[in-house]
Amino acid sequence: MITYSTYSDIGGRKVNEDSFKVVDLGDKKLFVVADGLGGHGKGEIASALVTDIISSYFEENNSIKNCLESAVSAAQEVLLEKQIELKAKDEMKTTVVALMIDKNKARWIHCGDSRCYRFYENKYAERTLDHSVPQMLVRMKLIREEDIRYHSERNLVLKVMGTKWEKPQYESGQIMKMKKCQAFLLCTDGFWELVTESYMEKFLKESLSVDEWLNKMVEVVKDNGYGEKMDNNTAIAVWCD
Repeated sequence: MITYSTYSDIGGRKVNEDSFKVVDLGDKKLFVVADGLGGHGKGEIASALVTDIISSYFEENNSIKNCLESAVSAAQEVLLEKQIELKAKDEMKTTVVALMIDKNKARWIHCGDSRCYRFYENKYAERTLDHSVPQMLVRMKLIREEDIRYHSERNLVLKVMGTKWEKPQYESGQIMKMKKCQAFLLCTDGFWELVTESYMEKFLKESLSVDEWLNKMVEVVKDNGYGEKMDNNTAIAVWCD
């Protein structure tokens, strides 16, 4: 059985530029999170548009082999057209991360620094790798993984939706076999920057439901961001029992 819980908060900003969608078709499910960039409300339009298009595409074409790539490509085209319509070429961009579950299989896709984490038997297993300057520095072995959250250039994203692509800028994962005691967390940088993987794992072990797991993480996010100009923060937690 798949259970899930969602959360989004404006933080200390005037507008929540994060968006999320859940499409539940029974055996097939889609979870999407996007973090809009651009300010003045344009990032909000970009993230909402992308999550809507990806969700709509999934409802009509939900083959796990190629659905995510096609859905993100379709959303990219619509977003570029919307930029022209609103004369907002430099103000309507967004990250995106999506997870598709099809019976006993799962797959993710992402562009930017919104993340999808996978946990197995209450332990952190892997995550998507950010398209950002700090992640690049980790790959070059110039900084450590744990330094990403505190790096001065952590907000410099190298790939986003809403810029013209000569080739696809998203990164899609392999099809994963669903297992019991597996969990996923999709979230924007405003969320993962304020709660470490060790806490994600700790709360997963302690929780009796997916709602409890997400609520415990939200408490830490709010505590760590208290008194700061918090970014928008959004998350979807998914349990596979």
